[in-house]
Amino acid sequence: MSEQHASDDQYCETAARRDDPDRWLVSLFAPDALRPRLAALLAFSGELARTREQVSQPMLGEIRLQWWREALDGIYAGTPRAHPIVRALAAAIAAGRLPREPFDRLIDARTDDLYETPPADIAALEAYAGATSAGLNRLLLAALGVDEARLVAAGEAIGMAWSLTGLARAAAAHAALRRIHLPADWMAEAGTDRDRALLAPQAAETRAVLRRLAERAAAHLDAARTLVPRLPREARAVLLLGRLVRLYLARLHQVDFDLADPRLEIATPRKQIALMIAAWRGRL
Repeated sequence: MSEQHASDDQYCETAARRDDPDRWLVSLFAPDALRPRLAALLAFSGELARTREQVSQPMLGEIRLQWWREALDGIYAGTPRAHPIVRALAAAIAAGRLPREPFDRLIDARTDDLYETPPADIAALEAYAGATSAGLNRLLLAALGVDEARLVAAGEAIGMAWSLTGLARAAAAHAALRRIHLPADWMAEAGTDRDRALLAPQAAETRAVLRRLAERAAAHLDAARTLVPRLPREARAVLLLGRLVRLYLARLHQVDFDLADPRLEIATPRKQIALMIAAWRGRL
């Protein structure tokens, strides 16, 4: 490995650990030779996910995301830009023969993050989760050389569950940034709306929506567990994310969806132990 490649890989590893620490923990179950591919994908995804917090207005975010679209143009044309994530991503794409379309869908979905309109319904929210978290899982599996339809479907279901669980857990933090990722129709059915949810993210009506979101996430996780009653070793560095979904859903119920409860957070050693046990048992 050249000095440049080693430097790029380390940059991505650091970025992945910072921006997506849970997925990074799961990626440690990949063979050493394949981990740089996963780190590059996680670093790329993290850069996109941070766009909303890094800009003061949507147009500036659109410009940043366009930079990444053009960076992908260069990668697929064989002329990657001189940026550590771009170079590492180019290597991962070439090694795994990764298609362009999921990357474009991911960027398009992150464009929606720049604006303050909540999803109209659960179908719209799940389309967002499918393009972001589920799409990322599909790319991660492809980078590992996993293309069996059953495993890919399980990875996408886990990605859906991960996204919905994460949006439920982060609802109060998002409200502080004037963002609401809860389905508008579910909010209306619960007797609230975007403005009230922004003012009172801990209100009983909002928590009722969070419960429904958690139920939906659990259904996706159950679907994944049906598809993979036993975790194949070659896919564990992606599918083990489902074990963390279980942990987070259990904790949400434990605190009765009180997002201000400090018990909501789960210490890293607890997550590491849960992942190691799941890997040893070969079950989510």
